[in-house]
Amino acid sequence: MLTAILVDDMPNALQLLQNDIEMYHPEITIIATARSVVEAAKVLRKQQPDILFLDIMLGDGTGFDVLEIFPELKSKIIFVTASDEFAIRAFKFAAIDYVLKPYSEEELTQAICKAKNQIQPNNERLSILKDTLSTPHEKPKKISLHTLDKIIIVDLEDIIRCESDSNNTIFYLQNDSKIFVTKTLKYFADMLKRYDFIRVHQSHLVNLQFIKEFIKTDGGYLLMKNNKTVPVSVRKKAEVIDILGKYL
Repeated sequence: MLTAILVDDMPNALQLLQNDIEMYHPEITIIATARSVVEAAKVLRKQQPDILFLDIMLGDGTGFDVLEIFPELKSKIIFVTASDEFAIRAFKFAAIDYVLKPYSEEELTQAICKAKNQIQPNNERLSILKDTLSTPHEKPKKISLHTLDKIIIVDLEDIIRCESDSNNTIFYLQNDSKIFVTKTLKYFADMLKRYDFIRVHQSHLVNLQFIKEFIKTDGGYLLMKNNKTVPVSVRKKAEVIDILGKYL
């Protein structure tokens, strides 16, 4: 049996989550619920659960306030957030799992399964999440990358380009290192397109600040500042020329 504490400032959402857990996950015993940072702190001082369901926005603060009160918290955390494009982006940059309200029974089950097996997010990843949520219109400084055996945090400005490798992605960094990440290139293209990254080919995503020039011969390709070349697809050629005309 596992224990859980639920924290959400919306009574209906809190009751719905409690009902769903009791109905579909009898292996989890809910030992307490809370609707604010203060209430959450009171119940966590008495007992720390195996899983903490934590809403991001609470009436008297945020879920991060709860975590700052308990820096040594051992509970697995399932963050719960409302449907918001900036919130979703923040979780992706921090490589932290979440449940998006309104959620399906299947999504809740997946989140619980992940929580049982997940490594607790460290302070740096939580900091990325908090900073990206608090400044939704600013360019994030860092991104967390899932490899096969660990999570690596890199500066966004150190990424030269990304290359597709089947359903995975290879990140090429300024220090000549490579990171093999277990997510598709499309996943990162969607994340990074508003931050000066452009998909120039089905298999290539590049950081505009590292482009040296566009070479029109041989079908068209990019010469990067590290003197590496990246192909440009025929259908992307006009878009690339237009963007580079404004950027370079």
